[in-house]
Amino acid sequence: MNTEMAYLCGMIFGNGEIQRESETTRVTIEIPHKNLRDDQNRDVSIYVSSSLNNIRNFLEPLLGHSLIVSRLSNTTQISFNKPNEEYIMREIMRFVGNGINQSSMTMNEDLFNMSVDEKKEFLRGFADVTGYIRNSNKAFGQEGNHRVYIEIPGSWQLVIDIANMLKDVDVPIQTIDFGHPNFRDPMLKKYNQGKKYFWKKEHQIKIWANEFLAVGFNIEHKQRALELYSNELLAHKDKHSTHKFFWEKTTRRKIKPTHPMESDENIPLNIRGKHFDHWTDLAKQMGYHE
Repeated sequence: MNTEMAYLCGMIFGNGEIQRESETTRVTIEIPHKNLRDDQNRDVSIYVSSSLNNIRNFLEPLLGHSLIVSRLSNTTQISFNKPNEEYIMREIMRFVGNGINQSSMTMNEDLFNMSVDEKKEFLRGFADVTGYIRNSNKAFGQEGNHRVYIEIPGSWQLVIDIANMLKDVDVPIQTIDFGHPNFRDPMLKKYNQGKKYFWKKEHQIKIWANEFLAVGFNIEHKQRALELYSNELLAHKDKHSTHKFFWEKTTRRKIKPTHPMESDENIPLNIRGKHFDHWTDLAKQMGYHE
């Protein structure tokens, strides 16, 4: 393992797809353009293209050849092909548990034994393809309360694994908005409207902007926004108030009614049929805790 491999694995876990053939494997990673223009009305695709030069310079020596780049209206794809028996490909498949996409990939234990610098590179790669920061991400709509969102649509366990890796590099999470009926439809409003699957959304890990500086982005417009909004946050909040894990804070609970979809088959067995009034209870049950 090295920082280049760690970054590449983070991108693959975040938004990668692996296509296995009899002799070769193709890995494709999507870098989505969440919005076509950023909060300063600058063209996002230009900054993604500029950032790709640095990413290619970082990864291509590891791969031994050039990345293939495809640009679409709302996403940029990078891809590469490798013989199945080549060492780097065998290692990638080992690290992802032989999965082919986010829903089937599982993090090999060796990824949790990486150095702090390697873990930060893994998280940066993951955030480059799943994370975003915008003015609209402010907590409670309050001035300066800027946050990074990391979206994970395909895997409950990956949410916990990323949370624990963030803990390993001393980055606390402000909240996790789980794709669970107790949090995405807590008062059954949508369910009572006949939208019983409304809660089936991506999971969102939310982190105070200044705390995420320890990881950062390689995508230029995201890093620029992170620095800008971190400065705005620290103009309104004390830095010590953001550097707290949930077990270091007082938790305020609001009792929620039982949701009929708490036993849905898409919810993992270890939490299926259980009711949660607060996201920290679900996180602890899944393995993110002190």
